[in-house]
Amino acid sequence: MRLPLLLLIWGVFAVAMWIPAVHAVMVDDHQTSQSFFYAGFVGLTLVTFIALSVSNRVPRYGMPGQLMTLLATFVFLPLYLAIPLQDALQNTSYLNAYFDMVSALTTTGADLFDAPGRLPQSVHLWRALVAWLGGLFMWIAASAVLAPLSLGGFEVTARAEPGRSDASLNDSHRPDPRRKLILVTRALAPVYVGLTLALAVLLVLCGESGLVGICHAMSIMATSGISPIGGIGAAQAGLAGEMVMFLFLLFALSRLTFSNDTVAVGHSRLDKDPEFRTGLLIVLGVPLLLFVRHWVAALEVNASNDIAMAFASFWGALFTVASFLTTNGFESAYWFSAQEWSGLETPGMILLGLAVMGGGVATTAGGVKLLRVYALYLNGLREMERLVLPSSVSGEGRGNRRLQSNGAFVAWIFFMLFALSLAVICVALSAFGIPFEQAMILAVAGLSTTGPLIEAAGHVPIELSLMAAPAKLILCFAMVLGRLETLAIIALLSPNLWRS
Repeated sequence: MRLPLLLLIWGVFAVAMWIPAVHAVMVDDHQTSQSFFYAGFVGLTLVTFIALSVSNRVPRYGMPGQLMTLLATFVFLPLYLAIPLQDALQNTSYLNAYFDMVSALTTTGADLFDAPGRLPQSVHLWRALVAWLGGLFMWIAASAVLAPLSLGGFEVTARAEPGRSDASLNDSHRPDPRRKLILVTRALAPVYVGLTLALAVLLVLCGESGLVGICHAMSIMATSGISPIGGIGAAQAGLAGEMVMFLFLLFALSRLTFSNDTVAVGHSRLDKDPEFRTGLLIVLGVPLLLFVRHWVAALEVNASNDIAMAFASFWGALFTVASFLTTNGFESAYWFSAQEWSGLETPGMILLGLAVMGGGVATTAGGVKLLRVYALYLNGLREMERLVLPSSVSGEGRGNRRLQSNGAFVAWIFFMLFALSLAVICVALSAFGIPFEQAMILAVAGLSTTGPLIEAAGHVPIELSLMAAPAKLILCFAMVLGRLETLAIIALLSPNLWRS
């Protein structure tokens, strides 16, 4: 309770380094084992010494300090996480290792190392583990930090909390931020671990190997898209494994799939949740349009009545759309069949649009978030209604109680900030010689935390390892900005937040 939050997070990741160290010993890779073991030992030793030196200090905890801790975690913690990665590989620069750890911690999953065989198995496990812990970190931070500050998508809701900072509340009635953080961790960590283990066991039962199964399970829950075999196209689990992973992708569409801790008003039922219903509409609607296009618009494609090919194409589109909407980025093994069936050889714009929309608020998914998209949709319907009936009066509706009256206005502000950030990052990347199309893909991938877009959205995959050092740092900034969101960065610059 008395230690700084950043110090505790540092200690957790230091202990986590011993997991790939033990795995490396089991596969007889002693050099990699030494890299992770000694880095974890040194990190834990430093954490212990610092904790002893500050243990007598009575800290003052507040929401702004915890928000600053989130930013410091994503910016400075990868500096430590990259040390064993670079030492284990020995054929990459420290900047590349730092970039990879920022990508993993923010659950972006941008693959800097093109060939999966270049990395030892324990390094693959470490990358997936860092992303998994980053996803758990965001699960907890969403309820304990972002919701009370009305950030991260909660600014659209009617009452974002529990624990919302309200000027009408006295300091004595406000919940202790550190105590709230511990309670949320105790409630959500077992759920997150349990779901990951359940998915890993199901993938192994479907025929997947142990390491690939646990890495894919952690990637699905964290929506990182990190794979030790370069994707699920070469996975041994096959169609059954994809179906299992598809079910667990639904946890990134809405927080109500695993917790109702951030719902104070409105429906807590999943079938009434606007985010989940909007997500399902997109997941089912886009593959259906691609499927129907085979007979409607794909004149250059020979019409086929092969039922097996039709099912494979529809499933490939269904899984891939759900994967990119939740900002995971796994491509189905049947995605190529879906492209052939629909006649769209490079549907990069569809994948970019899905990633920009993103998943649910307070989940591990990135993007604009479905709740903001839903708020803008309702506002559009209302404006069209006013064109026909200018004097009409609209109520909130039974299913829209989670949205505040000016929710669409706030959502539009965030969307404009997102677009402005996208433009700035595109211009910055273009200044270092990156073509506009590639700069756009890189900016969307970073801000939406969907790293696999870099390989899937363009005609030619972008090789991150060949980019200049300033461009890699710009992408690191984009990934951190996309994970925390622009409103949170602006809130940290507000003097009123610190004075309150």
